[in-house]
Amino acid sequence: MKIASMLAIAELGLTLAFFPALEASAADVALQTAIANPKRAPGFVKRDAARHPQEELEFFGLRPDMTVVEVSPGGGYWTEILAPYLKAAGTYYVAVPPAKDPEAPKPGKDTFREKLAADPDVYGKIILTELGLDHYTVAPAGTVDLVVTFRNLHNWVEAGYAPAALEGFYRALKPGGILGIEDHRGRNDVPQDPKADNGYVRQDYTIELVKKAGFEFVGSSEINANPRDTKDWPKGVWTLPPTLAMKDKDREKYIAIGEADNYVLKFRKPKPGS
Repeated sequence: MKIASMLAIAELGLTLAFFPALEASAADVALQTAIANPKRAPGFVKRDAARHPQEELEFFGLRPDMTVVEVSPGGGYWTEILAPYLKAAGTYYVAVPPAKDPEAPKPGKDTFREKLAADPDVYGKIILTELGLDHYTVAPAGTVDLVVTFRNLHNWVEAGYAPAALEGFYRALKPGGILGIEDHRGRNDVPQDPKADNGYVRQDYTIELVKKAGFEFVGSSEINANPRDTKDWPKGVWTLPPTLAMKDKDREKYIAIGEADNYVLKFRKPKPGS
């Protein structure tokens, strides 16, 4: 009996030890499935090689049962992945610019809302909130596991409300919740432009800015680094793909350089007593 009991306990221990790995593997498969969804826009799919969606979302610790806020979704690159992934077990907020914000779409040209309305089966559970000047409540306080924003911080720095936006994210997150930020990495040998007119924000500047809002820095990833980006372009970061602001002038040169050198940073809202 003693030997049988010991074997049973050992078997249970192995099962419990293996279960988290199975759960993580299942989540990975679900994310792979969302990324491989044939409904995704072909133009977005082409950018996966530069944007590394699987690696980035895994770095942030995304799980399908999380409450997630995506801030400033643009055309919906990440929304096309996150909406089906979170649909069954998660809660998904998307914070869009308020009507009078410079980043807000012009009347009658809100392609993002049109995208959501065109496929309610995929996007019908999204909860829309707002992020912009004087609008910083992206979700109810203390309810969110993960806030993510991609290549938007420079806009908030330019508009002067980056600290207020970060404080809004802090309020929305649960203690221990994660903030993930991706943006265009500025040069370390040049002082940070307080307006970020060229679209670049120094990584050290970003870390200190976020820490001032109360977050602790967890780590960084180089998955979206691009050493070919010298960050001295005639029309700032928008010279490079996907914008190609110079149009046909030196187009092949800029396509060969690729998308900007981007940092990927992970922060945590501290738990009480930590």
